[in-house]
Amino acid sequence: MTLQLGDTVPNFTQQSSEGEINFYDWAGDSWVVFFSHPADYTPVCTTELGEVAKLKDEFAQRNAKVIALSVDSAESHQGWISDINETQGTTVNYPIIADEDKSVSNLYGMIHPNANAKVTVRTVFIIDPNKKLRLTITYPPSTGRNFKEILRVLDSLQLTDNYSVATPVNWQDGEDVVVSPAIPTEEAKQKFPKGVNEIKPYLRMTPQPNK
Repeated sequence: MTLQLGDTVPNFTQQSSEGEINFYDWAGDSWVVFFSHPADYTPVCTTELGEVAKLKDEFAQRNAKVIALSVDSAESHQGWISDINETQGTTVNYPIIADEDKSVSNLYGMIHPNANAKVTVRTVFIIDPNKKLRLTITYPPSTGRNFKEILRVLDSLQLTDNYSVATPVNWQDGEDVVVSPAIPTEEAKQKFPKGVNEIKPYLRMTPQPNK
């Protein structure tokens, strides 16, 4: 299955490090950051899971829950979590799905046979409260993910859902944003009272409207 942006993500029920999870029920009305790992006791993923635990409050401030997946058992996950807590100086505080039968991995297209038919690739999915897929980023096993970037994308998605703007290159929360090309300049000046800087007719900037 190939999930594309805007698709409704499929529901599933699967065991995890925190017991059985029905994904839709667990997600509720939150945004979800769902990220997969090739296997337990892998070094790069050990650092990633520790970092996400440290950032959980940052995600929570954005009404976002985090959940991981690995194709090993819930029992194996518990042993790995002990190692993560010890080596990363944190406490894993979110569930890790136990996808031994690879049913969720296949449902979400996490197996890339030409890369490695036996393991999940390291994909990040951002899913909104309507269960719509809003972002995917897929990394090879050798490259650790940047979860500060995932927080940045969440900020952008939530901002642009509520205002007629887009976020430019390297944008950080609080910086100027791009006025939607669909809005005429005179209308934009009314809509964005903080000011509109017309660099080109198609490139107009305004201070972030919710700051």
